[in-house]
Amino acid sequence: MKVSLNWLKDYIDIRMDLKELVNLLTMGGLEVEAATPMGQGFEKIVVAEIQSIRRHPNADRLSLVEARTPDEKFSVVCGATNIREGQRVPLAVVGAKLPNGVEIKKSKIRGEVSEGMLCSEIELGLGKDASGIMILDSDASLGVNLGEALDLADTILDISVTPNRPDCLCVIGVAREIAALTDQRLKYPSLSLSDASSEIHQRTSVTLQDPDLCPRYVARMIEGVTIGPSPHWMRNRLEKVGIRSINNVVDVTNYVMMEYGQPLHAFDFELLEEGRIVVRRAHTSEEFVTLDGVKRTLDEEMLMICDGVKPVAIAGVMGGLNSEIRAQTQTVLLESAYFHPMNNRRTSKKLGFETEASYRFGRGIDYGGCLNAANRAASMIQKLSGGRVMEGAVDAYPKPIRPNPIRLSVSGVNRILGTEISTKQIKTYLTNLELDVRQEDEEKLIVTPPSFRGDLEREIDLIEEVVRMDGYEKIPLTLPQGPPSSEEMSRELIFEQKAKDLLIRHGFFEVVTYSFTAPMSLNGLCLSPDDPRRQCLPILNPLTADSSVMRTSLIPGLMETAHYNLSHKNVNLRIFELKKTYLPAQGERLPKEVKYLSGLAMGMDGEIHWASSVRGIDFYDVKGCIEDLFEFLQVKGALFDKAGDIPYLHPGKSSKILLGGEVLGVLGEVHPETLSHYEIPGKAYLFEIDFDRMVKNGVGEKKFRPLPKFPAVHRDLSLVVEDHLEAEKVEEAIRLFDQPFIDEIKLFDVYRGAPVPHGKKSISYRIRYQAGDRTLTDDEVNQYHEKVISRLRGVFKAELRG
Repeated sequence: MKVSLNWLKDYIDIRMDLKELVNLLTMGGLEVEAATPMGQGFEKIVVAEIQSIRRHPNADRLSLVEARTPDEKFSVVCGATNIREGQRVPLAVVGAKLPNGVEIKKSKIRGEVSEGMLCSEIELGLGKDASGIMILDSDASLGVNLGEALDLADTILDISVTPNRPDCLCVIGVAREIAALTDQRLKYPSLSLSDASSEIHQRTSVTLQDPDLCPRYVARMIEGVTIGPSPHWMRNRLEKVGIRSINNVVDVTNYVMMEYGQPLHAFDFELLEEGRIVVRRAHTSEEFVTLDGVKRTLDEEMLMICDGVKPVAIAGVMGGLNSEIRAQTQTVLLESAYFHPMNNRRTSKKLGFETEASYRFGRGIDYGGCLNAANRAASMIQKLSGGRVMEGAVDAYPKPIRPNPIRLSVSGVNRILGTEISTKQIKTYLTNLELDVRQEDEEKLIVTPPSFRGDLEREIDLIEEVVRMDGYEKIPLTLPQGPPSSEEMSRELIFEQKAKDLLIRHGFFEVVTYSFTAPMSLNGLCLSPDDPRRQCLPILNPLTADSSVMRTSLIPGLMETAHYNLSHKNVNLRIFELKKTYLPAQGERLPKEVKYLSGLAMGMDGEIHWASSVRGIDFYDVKGCIEDLFEFLQVKGALFDKAGDIPYLHPGKSSKILLGGEVLGVLGEVHPETLSHYEIPGKAYLFEIDFDRMVKNGVGEKKFRPLPKFPAVHRDLSLVVEDHLEAEKVEEAIRLFDQPFIDEIKLFDVYRGAPVPHGKKSISYRIRYQAGDRTLTDDEVNQYHEKVISRLRGVFKAELRG
């Protein structure tokens, strides 16, 4: 939220410099994200008074103007026709530089000396009016620079207001915090109402058909208004906080909203049929055109403001074109209401847009301040538009809301905070926050929150207020009481940390993507319509359509992350994510949560360096990483089997990971169609592993095995087999051979080409034979080795390579 420092000074004395103020607010819970100076560069543009105006002797359309400040007189050539003697105007003296870049110099215009320039709004960058010179108020101080005279020199504080503090979404709310933190008294705006003779209840009424959604509705009426532009000071303040000026009535409603935090709406009373207000729910599929000209379809959960016949506003969100303030408006009905926060939030989300009003209503405004805000706005409209405020106000408030008292224990405050704050000091802190405090005894206080502090519900909330006022920096540093926890990390957490450590050692970076995603995010994976992963769990109140379902796979998030990095020229990528997915469970309302480990690698295997060459990452880099992971976590019996039915992986360049005959995961080169969907050029490689199953089947720690006492014997085996036969199958067949002396099998060569026949390949293994109780003889080893060869010949029709 943007807050003008000058505006704050209307309600509180700022007795510190900007740096101290920013620190005070931030430490008090209102983080100041930025402090931006505004209205600079007006030092040589001063307020001057026109003393005389004469015709230019050499030009019919120019005038010679004599202007003065308390110290000097200036002769200025001017072409504007809206100036009069006695008016106070902005004068750019010699040396001034205007916002449009024009530098003012002493010059002769048609033979007459001009010692400056009288400026229009557009030349000063203060508006769009270029029709004439900007006329200042008659009480503007002569000789002062324009920035000071018009309150232009200012600092805008950009404050991050947490959702539980809607009372600080206004200037008075922030000023109230400063007052409490500096032990001052807040200066509220004074009201001056001269009511007309007629009484408002004779002209209008308010009917609440659904008081649960609108507990309070205040209406005031102003007659005889004249619609026109707002004065410069109001336009200036509104524009500083990001609100566009419209006219003197609508601007007042926005001004009071930013001042009090109470959204208001002004209706043209002549456009309200039957001259009354009815608050009701919308009809199913009812249509309504809002102020922005958009036709919106409503439902029965949305609250509408209606006249006697038709809807005229969506409650707390936006008004309608059919009752807006027009140039010919003469009678204004002013709305100041309290709408149910949750219902207002839902309406705003369903309609897909948020206004300044709905932002505040959705967080909960001050239900006790509706009448004060209406009176303030009526007073300002009366002053700025020349209208007359009708006597009285319609205040439809059938069930007044009463805040609940909270019992606060002084010893409890000090026990939780570790402080020694006295009862008197705690009472002062809470009273400064405008809380009603009654002392029950030396130990107990009965605290009743004001209507604007809906966040104070429990004792702990009051304790937080006490520490805010006392200062977080005053809380003493203490060690935790009690013995340290002896609880060990769970098996899952140990595996998780080990898996992350190993992948990081392989050059991977961990990423964290959103669990909420879009239903269309799975389209790039080319999944079949009946794939369970397409049955995503919808979120009841999604913030946007892009985060409306729970993810069923980590792969879309990795692909989108890769696309983002590539667009920022980060082309050598190794990323992984270890998080939960949410898969549909048959017959269950909630999904099955399964933790997956997924990764993506692409680009080169290292950075370019003069001392070494680089190559592109390939399938075997990823496979080797997964094999290393299984070895590190002692996952025994995992096998890699060719897979051609994974739609987002390249057929022939992908593999299933099997464990105990079931699929543990997949890995391979990403399918070109999937790459094209995510706009990723080149090649990329993915792996996806069911981490929960891997944890269940892993040992986690390597166990010590004594060094062998007897030497091993190695035999090499080169076979010629069919080209389509996987080397893993051959190794598996050797391991399944009931031979206790085979200790290790390693594939060390794969060869295709002459003299190996076409359609075949040569694969070579080194087998280690070892016994734990004796040294094997060559004859024994040869005998066992021949049995292995015989088995492979019988199973795969393999031939020994000569």
